[in-house]
Amino acid sequence: MKRKIAVVTTSRADYSHLYWPLRDLSAHPDVVLKMIAFGAHLSPEFGATIQEIERDGFEIAERIECLLSSDTDVGMAKTIGVATLSLADALGRMRPDLVLLIADRYEMLAPASVALTLRIPIVHIEGGEISEGAIDDAVRNALTMMSHIHFTSTHAARERVISMGEEPWRVHRAGAPSLDHLRRQTLYTREQLEERLGVTLKHPTTLVAYHPVTIARDTVRETGALFGALQMVSDQILFCYPNADSGSRNLIERARSFAASREGAQIFVNLDALTYWSLLRRVDVLLGNSSSGIMESASFALPTVNIGLRQQGRERARNVIDAAPDTASILAAIAKAKSVAFRRGLEGMTNPYGEGLASEKIVGVLTAVPLGEELLMKRHAALHKESGAAKSAGACS
Repeated sequence: MKRKIAVVTTSRADYSHLYWPLRDLSAHPDVVLKMIAFGAHLSPEFGATIQEIERDGFEIAERIECLLSSDTDVGMAKTIGVATLSLADALGRMRPDLVLLIADRYEMLAPASVALTLRIPIVHIEGGEISEGAIDDAVRNALTMMSHIHFTSTHAARERVISMGEEPWRVHRAGAPSLDHLRRQTLYTREQLEERLGVTLKHPTTLVAYHPVTIARDTVRETGALFGALQMVSDQILFCYPNADSGSRNLIERARSFAASREGAQIFVNLDALTYWSLLRRVDVLLGNSSSGIMESASFALPTVNIGLRQQGRERARNVIDAAPDTASILAAIAKAKSVAFRRGLEGMTNPYGEGLASEKIVGVLTAVPLGEELLMKRHAALHKESGAAKSAGACS
């Protein structure tokens, strides 16, 4: 029988990571793919990116309206609740064999909770990583403990998931699926990209990808330093929209105000994966606190200035320069990123987050793993090992 696999996506960010697993699952003869889209995907304010999914030819099985028009942590918490209610009905009707989730967005707690109570095995991608300056860190670890199959981006992340008590056979190092774009697609030329975006990239260009720091009570407390530094930078400045988190509207308004007063500055609400990858290849510096500055920029040896708390603790390649959230530190890091010596030091570097083969590994495991109670019933690996050792010692005494 074919396996019914439900894949949950909430925003442009996770969809770009899920694109190739979705493509390969949809083409597999033994899989019935069911896509569930909710959160920012359905929000016009954040680009209504559900349209991108449809343009790519995927059929959406369930559309879940749940994102509150809010800019507060209470709004985030209520979004989880609304999503949970709707997903209970959707997954209750669908009853897939597996539910696939990715990464660490807070709203992913809703499908995980529902799937757990409905006894649907959960597959999680990109567990075992660390980002101490965001609630994402706790969400990621919670999803790990609720999941039954894991695909990690790095070898160290795999070991971290196993150290949390997960049985090793459940944990697979696949690499970050976003890197599959680089191996399986042809990026735009500079001329194609300029026409697509309406910008000229002959000038030095800094791309800003900055999100609220959700672990802080004031989630935008670091932004004064960021915009203070941007005022001192002569580059062309391009902004990507922030995530739909508490404080995102504040960031959007500050970016708009900056762009209105700065010739050549532009803000992009939504960039599809191919366009974003192509832009990373063409800009001079990536500035902000986005995970893409850690996970994807290394594939281009792109100098990246990582600001403040949000990505603290995450593995990074040598193209990343950490800056404290103050203007002087950010400017010093930008100067270093642009230096000839630093750029020369990036020659020949590799990306620890993978080789662009994640989708093949993920689909191979999901179409072969045995289903049923053995998959659902998790055993704490360390305790199971200790129990076996105790029994062996008892037999020898």
